[in-house]
Amino acid sequence: MQKNRLGSSDFQISPIGLGTWAIAGAGWEYSWGAQDDKDSLGALEYAVERGVNWIDTAAVYGLGHAEQLVGQLLRRVPVSRRPLVFTKGSLVWDPVTKEISHSLAPQSLLAEIDASLRRLQVETIDLYQIHWPAFPADASSEGIEVALSALAAARDQGKIRAIGVSNFDVAQLKRAQAVTEIVSLQPPYSALMRDIEKDVLPFCEQAGLGVLAYSTLQSGLLSGSMTRERISQLPEDDWRKARSADFQEPRLSANLTLVEVMARIGERHGVSAAAVAIAWVLRQPVVTGAIVGARRPAQVDGLIAASALRLSAAEIDEIRPFLPSGMGTNVPGAA
Repeated sequence: MQKNRLGSSDFQISPIGLGTWAIAGAGWEYSWGAQDDKDSLGALEYAVERGVNWIDTAAVYGLGHAEQLVGQLLRRVPVSRRPLVFTKGSLVWDPVTKEISHSLAPQSLLAEIDASLRRLQVETIDLYQIHWPAFPADASSEGIEVALSALAAARDQGKIRAIGVSNFDVAQLKRAQAVTEIVSLQPPYSALMRDIEKDVLPFCEQAGLGVLAYSTLQSGLLSGSMTRERISQLPEDDWRKARSADFQEPRLSANLTLVEVMARIGERHGVSAAAVAIAWVLRQPVVTGAIVGARRPAQVDGLIAASALRLSAAEIDEIRPFLPSGMGTNVPGAA
């Protein structure tokens, strides 16, 4: 698999990275429902075997559980194939009520870093990212400067190698850059959610920031395996069922039509609709890598096939009429 340099860092990363939101298990606010840890570890390990060299996680995924799984993965794979570990902080939770809140306070972030190091069982985190500048997204983002200063101190101490941010807009990126070096942005980006094309992607390209796109399959909706029947049968604790407008009418019918178009294109290349949806994201040169999620080893090959797929101009034009007219929105705190 080819490698791309992540921003100004020395990380050479595969175009596909494996995300861990979906495998974090049940019992937290943004759960995808129950998950077998054996399947999760199998998917992670197989992805690494296939050449994926970075794993994206976050402290809040499963309220620490996803990071623990990544820590187990690191113990299972040979040192020569150990993936880079990217994690995120700023979303914290009450250990009793499990209620999620947000903090950019330096003491909170530094405590989060130490907790992530313990769960991951590593001495240094490769890329540490501020998960959200504010929570919910329309709240005040005061504290960005002191938060970045705290992460810079942690980098100087050797606890993290590089600093990134997630879900930041251009103004917030500029504020972060004024404090210290950041190497990447992790934004939501898919054929159904294209807000960042307006100003964020052009800014990242100009500033030399790496872009790690998440929700490239729109929480599985663009995978090609999601039907109305399957959506209706999602467990009640799966946040997508009740809280994602893309999984409900009036958007759902149009979204599934888009998936049909991607599936037809995929058939010509011998790949899935999911690979087409991911390749659509990777068509942007400024996108360094796409985060995808696999809950079982059998799903991995169909996803990483996107790394070798190059959509033609005609195929991109074929998709364009079926894209939603609006740019789409994201769920605060959902990734």
